[in-house]
Amino acid sequence: MKHVKQKKERDRVVIEALVRKYGPISRAEIRDLTQLRWSSISPIVRELLRDKRFLEVGRSGAPQMGRKRTLLQLNEERGFILAVTYDPENVATAVTNLRPRTKTKIIAPTRLDGGGEGLLEQLFSCARQAMQQAGVKEEKLLGIGVADPGMVNTRQGISLLASNLGFWKEIPLKQLFEKEFGRPTIIESSTRAQALAERMLGTGRGARDMIYIEYGKGIGAGITSDGKPLYGHQGIAGEFGHFPMLENGPACACGSFGCLEALVGLSAIEARCRKAIREGGYSRALELAAGDERKITGWTVLEASSVGDKTCVAIVEELAKYLGLGLSALVNLFNPALVVLDHRLGLGGAWLLEQIERNVRKQALGHATAELKFAYGTLGSDAGILGAALNVLESIFEIPVLKPPRYMVEGAAVEALETNRQAPAKDPV
Repeated sequence: MKHVKQKKERDRVVIEALVRKYGPISRAEIRDLTQLRWSSISPIVRELLRDKRFLEVGRSGAPQMGRKRTLLQLNEERGFILAVTYDPENVATAVTNLRPRTKTKIIAPTRLDGGGEGLLEQLFSCARQAMQQAGVKEEKLLGIGVADPGMVNTRQGISLLASNLGFWKEIPLKQLFEKEFGRPTIIESSTRAQALAERMLGTGRGARDMIYIEYGKGIGAGITSDGKPLYGHQGIAGEFGHFPMLENGPACACGSFGCLEALVGLSAIEARCRKAIREGGYSRALELAAGDERKITGWTVLEASSVGDKTCVAIVEELAKYLGLGLSALVNLFNPALVVLDHRLGLGGAWLLEQIERNVRKQALGHATAELKFAYGTLGSDAGILGAALNVLESIFEIPVLKPPRYMVEGAAVEALETNRQAPAKDPV
C-alpha cells in the first residue's frame, strides 16, 4: 500500500483512478462518487488537464436543469507500458497504452540453448524491438511488467524457479530490467497475470472470487479472493501443477512424484499419445501432425479428441479426471463463484469443459458448487501481455492512504520496541 503525507496528493490519485476506470465522466459525477468538495476537485482537474493527463472529450446529455457537462477522459497516450511474457515455447513482448491497448507486439520462439544469459538477452532484445516498432523511447515508459512462467517472489522481484526451464533459477529480474531500461519493473507469475487480465477484461470481468487455471507444460492456479490475488508468505501460492495426486506416480520436474503436472500436463499427454501410436494404435493426432510422430503436441491431442479420436479421447478423459479432482480441492478451500480455464484447453471443445465441471461437482461440496460457474478464458494469447501491463497500471493508479502513525507501519513498532529495550533504563520522573 502506498502512503502520502498530504490529502491533496491522495485526492489527486483518487480522481485520476476514477476517471481511468469510469471515464468519460463529468466533474459532477466525480463529486457524486468521491464526495470530495468542489474546492478540492476543480484545481486538481485543472492541473491534470494542464499536464495533459486528462482530456476533455465532449459533453454529456443535458440534465434536467442547467447546461451540458464537459466529460473528462484519461489521456491514454501520455505514457506507455512495456509488457513481457515468456514460456518454454515463445517469448512475447509488447508496448501498450494506459487502457491497456496493445500498440505493437513481438513474438519469437524461446531461445533455450543459451541458458539463463541467452534467455535474458532475448527478453531484452525483443523488448527493444517492440519499443522501436511502436516508436516509444524509454523516457515515455511509465513502467515494465514481466509475466514469468515459474515461481516468483513478487515482493523482491525474483524468479525463483521454473520447473519447465531447468536453467532458470533465482533470477533477480526486477533488478536486471531496471538496470537495463531505467524504469520501475513489476515481476509477476504468468498465471496471476493471466488471471488478472481475465478478471478485469475477459471472462471473469467483475468477479471478486475466481480461480483461473493456466494449462501448458506447467499448470498454475491464479486465485482471487474478495477481489484480491492470493500470494502467500513467499509469493508462490497457486503452484497447482505440483499438487500431489498419486503417491507412487511418475517423476515430476520439481523433484517430487505423482504431481498433477507430471500426470496430465501438456508434455505428459503428448508422451502418452506417442506411446500409443508406437505400440500400434491409430490416432487422428498423427494426421494432424502430417504423419510425423515427433510433431505431435499436447495441443494436437486436444484437437484430435474434439473430433472424437478414440485414443485422444481416452487421454483427455484422464486429463479431465485429474484436473477436476484437483480443482475440487481448490473449490472446497476457496469457494469461488467462477472457474476460468486457459483458453488453450478450449481446443478440447465444450465436451472437455463439461467433463471437468462434472468431475468437480462430483467431488466437491454441494454448497461450494451450488452457484459455481465454469468457462474458458476469452483473451487468448494476449492474456499474459495484458496481465503484465495491468499489474503496472494497477500500481500506478493504486489509491494511497494518508501516512499512518508509526506503530501501524510494518516492522516499525517492533524496531522501536527493540531499540527502547536495549537502551539504558532511566529513572522515572
